[in-house]
Amino acid sequence: MLHDGESVTLGGTTLVAHLTAGHTHGGTTWTMKAQEGGKTYDVVFYCSLRAGGAVTPEIAAELDHSFAVVRALPCDVPLGDHPAQYNMLDKYARLKGGGANPFIDKANCLREADIQEAMYHAVVAEQQKAARP
Repeated sequence: MLHDGESVTLGGTTLVAHLTAGHTHGGTTWTMKAQEGGKTYDVVFYCSLRAGGAVTPEIAAELDHSFAVVRALPCDVPLGDHPAQYNMLDKYARLKGGGANPFIDKANCLREADIQEAMYHAVVAEQQKAARP
């Protein structure tokens, strides 16, 4: 089992593990460096940070930690475990057209985290509202 900050090297590429419990307790976000056109980019493979049901105090603590970790990661290329998280289909179509690599998208590195964190807070607010007499 990998621990936070440990790495795996495959074929000259090093992936670094960042424990980001979210949708599952053992969720892991991975980072790596990639080069294109003589430049080095920080690539982030985000795991889902969507709360999977009721948010207990333990899950809330894990999610709070995970969002802080994700927000601190350097990122130029956001990827994820679902294509919609980073607009894969749109970016792939634009890639075929030539021009700048649309996967290099620093401006949208935290777009999915922002969405999932807002959903998390909405779930907590609903739970608190439902618990009131």
